[in-house]
Amino acid sequence: MLTSVDTDLIRVLADPLRLQIVTLLAHETLCTTHLVEETGARQTNLSNHLKVLREARVVDTEPCGRFTYYKLRPEVIEAVAGSLSALAAAARATAAADKKRACS
Repeated sequence: MLTSVDTDLIRVLADPLRLQIVTLLAHETLCTTHLVEETGARQTNLSNHLKVLREARVVDTEPCGRFTYYKLRPEVIEAVAGSLSALAAAARATAAADKKRACS
């Protein structure tokens, strides 16, 4: 059985600022203002990256007055981690089979 990895999602998470946002949101729900403070990014740049994360369904939004809070969707990260873990397991099995075959 072949394991498929969502390459679009990997591209979304591969950006350094988006990965920093995801890392911050893994620890707490934050609004744009706090994310600007934590990342040092300009608000417009940060908003563009948050839009990409929302469209990829990596984060959810929660309006609260004049602020929008962002929270990470852990199941999305778990799905990527599971796919990569399955690839690693397949590679380990292949390496073990190759070693047995080479030594026979």
